[in-house]
Amino acid sequence: MTITRDIGILFRGDIAFSSLPREFLRRRREKTRREAERAALETLGSTPARLSPFASRLSDQELIANFRQITRPSFSSADIRQHAKLYQEIFPDETNTLIEAADLIANDARWPVAGFGELKFRGWRRDPLGDKDWGLDYHGDVIVFEDDGADIRVLWELNRFGHAVTLALGYAITRDERYAENFFSQIDEWMQENPYGRGANWVSAMEAALRSINLLVAFDIFRHSASCSGVRLLRILQLFDQHGRFVTNNSEFSYISTSNHYLSNVVGLFWIGTLVPELENAKEWRDVGLKEMLAEIDKQILPDGADFESSTSYHGFVTAMLLYSFLLAERNQIEIKAVYWAKLEKMIGYIHGITRPDGRVPLIGDADGSRFVPFVRREANDQNHLVAVGATIFNRADLRAASSLTPEVIWLTGEKGVKFHGQLQICKYESRSAAFPDAGAYILRHNDLYLHFNANDCGVYGRGSHAHNDALSIEISAFGRPFIVDPGSYVYNLDREARHLFRSTGYHSTVMVDDQEQNATELQMPFVIGNEAAVKVISWSSSPETDRVEAEHRGYSRLSQPVTHRRIVEFDKVRRQWAITDHFSGSGTHDFAFTFHLAPDLYVEISGHKAAIGDREGRSISIEVSGMEGDLVLEDAFVSRSYGHREPSQILKWNVAAQVPFECGILVTCSV
Repeated sequence: MTITRDIGILFRGDIAFSSLPREFLRRRREKTRREAERAALETLGSTPARLSPFASRLSDQELIANFRQITRPSFSSADIRQHAKLYQEIFPDETNTLIEAADLIANDARWPVAGFGELKFRGWRRDPLGDKDWGLDYHGDVIVFEDDGADIRVLWELNRFGHAVTLALGYAITRDERYAENFFSQIDEWMQENPYGRGANWVSAMEAALRSINLLVAFDIFRHSASCSGVRLLRILQLFDQHGRFVTNNSEFSYISTSNHYLSNVVGLFWIGTLVPELENAKEWRDVGLKEMLAEIDKQILPDGADFESSTSYHGFVTAMLLYSFLLAERNQIEIKAVYWAKLEKMIGYIHGITRPDGRVPLIGDADGSRFVPFVRREANDQNHLVAVGATIFNRADLRAASSLTPEVIWLTGEKGVKFHGQLQICKYESRSAAFPDAGAYILRHNDLYLHFNANDCGVYGRGSHAHNDALSIEISAFGRPFIVDPGSYVYNLDREARHLFRSTGYHSTVMVDDQEQNATELQMPFVIGNEAAVKVISWSSSPETDRVEAEHRGYSRLSQPVTHRRIVEFDKVRRQWAITDHFSGSGTHDFAFTFHLAPDLYVEISGHKAAIGDREGRSISIEVSGMEGDLVLEDAFVSRSYGHREPSQILKWNVAAQVPFECGILVTCSV
């Protein structure tokens, strides 16, 4: 049974039969390659950076001079002083906060990690939340999950070096050599504690790639500092060469499927190859990285602009990855065809289309808060900065009207971008309903009213890794604030029961039948989810007065007495209310749980079939259910907007037992 299950998991989803033998051969070659790598670890770890013929002929001082040239390949350092000055002028309070954060890193070895707040640094291999040392086993032997209270995701976040970007921006503003000295000292310490290919920080090529990119962005600024000696320069070149070699030899490519992991791999190679041409393999890495990045865009980005993993958080992560990489290419005269810029514009348009009135996106699917080059620390549902940058580079007045000037606009586009952002004709922002059929996202909105209707599948063409059991779920905002929300993710391996809870049907604003999940999940497989729901959209229409969407799923067809759930949402924009009709077809008597996951800090008053939900400022909505006996009740719950952080919330629930087929209604009204 276990072998059968494992085979089913491996080959789930929409897989071409022709890919199976190629994948089998790839895995055999991978096994052979790893055996050779294991035998050569000492040599690989001690080998100096493999330099190009030109760079190898330079003395240390000539090499340093070469790296300090303004005209060399760069991401931001050519204009970084002007950017820093502009940042100080426009964001004086944020400047003080940035310097305080850089001081905390340099003076106290303390910085924020994921949603856990500021943590004291205690070593690169040590669990930031506990005492576990992840050791120096060969990376292929590291057991990622041992149920010992340690979470490798938190260790990886520490080792992505996002805090190095903070140090570099602090240096750009102050020219304080303490920040540069601290940066290069951390590089030395990291390499001593993490020899090539050994330990948890070498397990994932994705982590190696993201670490490289953050270090490259920081080094692009610190290469001008007095702390960048010949010895340190050769040391960091060795580190970049090791990371490029590791990603190449341990890529997360598969003939069965790829995801944001492999995309991160090839983007990392593109960045190393572009910004460090002194390395012997730089051109190969740049060319392969660019070619594969564009191929993955064709594979992973849906026609309506959404990422194919059924996660709005990962969509934002991938959008930033491609946006920053395209800007890197543009600044270094590397051509990217217009068709891919157009796809990137659609990706930003998707964020714009699903953004709530409060400027945040619903956290559909997994949300671990991953940030690509974190110029600013943001919660997982904060993606408005990407819309702001998109307004500038795509000359979009509608995006400009829907976003404010953010620090990323300055750091990425400088004075030219800031002026252009301000000069874009400010049109009256009209919040419009929108449909993203490939993503399964339908937005029924008018002015301050917003409903997100979720009709997606499990993602990755049926393989599912970051989706949740949220078919036909809703999010509702009114008066500029959310009332009904998606709960987010909280954690992965740190607490697998919590992981299972946050992605469960009962934690989303939809309907659970007989206490069964819409799609099959298993506690011990936190990144596997079935695709039994097979959501089908029946119709969608939108007019100035009304919107209507109708969809169904078959996730409960595997019950002994199957049930199909169909949900219709009709939005009356004049009356400011949504009428939700749930229809259940099939046979037998079943238990139905209708859930509404409420945002934090709301007050609820229940009177039989009706609930009034309000906040401290007097803004309120009402929910009234009809068609079956049973009163509304409240249950304690949580929501999460950052990995590792959660806050109390409540679930409004309506439990009924009924003979199928039957139909019932829910009326959500937003009083003026």
